[in-house]
Amino acid sequence: MTAPIIPATKQVTTPILQALHGYPPAVITLILIASALACAVILYLILTHSLPKRALSRHQSISRFIARSKFLLALMLSDLCLSSVLRATALSPSTQTILSRLLTAAIIALLGIASTIAIDVATSEKLAHRPDDIQANVIARRHATQWQVLRRVSLMLGIIITIAATLMVFPTVRQYGVSLLASAGAAALVVGLAARPVLSNLIAGIQIAITQPFRVEDAVVINGQWGWIEDITATYVVVRIWNWQRMVVPLAWLLENPFQNWTRESAELIGAVHWNVDYTVPVPKLRNKLIEIVHSTKLWSGKVVVLQVTHALPTTITLRALVSARNSGEAWDLRCYVREKMIDYLQAEYPGTLPKQRINIEPSDAAPMNSDQVESLHEPI
Repeated sequence: MTAPIIPATKQVTTPILQALHGYPPAVITLILIASALACAVILYLILTHSLPKRALSRHQSISRFIARSKFLLALMLSDLCLSSVLRATALSPSTQTILSRLLTAAIIALLGIASTIAIDVATSEKLAHRPDDIQANVIARRHATQWQVLRRVSLMLGIIITIAATLMVFPTVRQYGVSLLASAGAAALVVGLAARPVLSNLIAGIQIAITQPFRVEDAVVINGQWGWIEDITATYVVVRIWNWQRMVVPLAWLLENPFQNWTRESAELIGAVHWNVDYTVPVPKLRNKLIEIVHSTKLWSGKVVVLQVTHALPTTITLRALVSARNSGEAWDLRCYVREKMIDYLQAEYPGTLPKQRINIEPSDAAPMNSDQVESLHEPI
């Protein structure tokens, strides 16, 4: 990395070395290091003050990236300048080799950190424009899911590649860096087995970003728990359950097990309400009352309202009402509202149609009892 820089720096270091001829090697080394750091400071000031402020104000993402990476820029310039004068110092060749590898590893790490900052800034800008009605906006949920998953996966892959490239600079641990990238050798088997859950979840995250079986703020039912997809990371999903608890589910598990997604194509849902009532209930009047109830609330989306007799049991019949709502939360509230209002209507207008037990007493063919037999029934035992 420093080879192209060395010929250019010889023109600067050679006059300095000639001027310092006769000085102790330690003094020459300190002066060269100080000169390199001074050049880094000058370059940093030139770069940071030469950027047009008007252009930065128009591009908020670039401005945020520069603001977050100024310290990294200073470290990179210092690293490059020190690498340029390292060969001209009076240090021993072995020490120069060690320092050169450390500086190379540092510049790789700094570039990796800069790339993660760039990814974070770019994706954060996309996620910051989420609309307030994201539960009812399928396109917004699709874009938010794609950017959120790709953000986490990119950051994870960037960290792995940066660590592997940094390890490959040092011969003693180069095999571990190679194993992270190429999965080769005996060390790769150990690393691969240890990283298998992480890698499987990373691959699952890429699959979810592409196929999108669920998105951010989708209403889902997982293992009998109903909630909303709150966050999608690189390895797991956070589900916000209806009682405000959080359920963490690995991404690989979601691709291998079935779950319900209530809002994949649209946030609208049809809710069902059931009642068990007596056979004497006037179904047409209840159907008219159901229409009146749903028209009295804003929870109803205005599309579906149906009342049907779905079961005829020995003592009661089962009524099922279907009502539509704009999203899962309103569907739940609408179901509770319809159930409560219909029960109030039955209690007020048709209390005799509420579920009851019937007992039929058939007359006996035996001879009637005389008065003595009747009195004997009332005697204490």
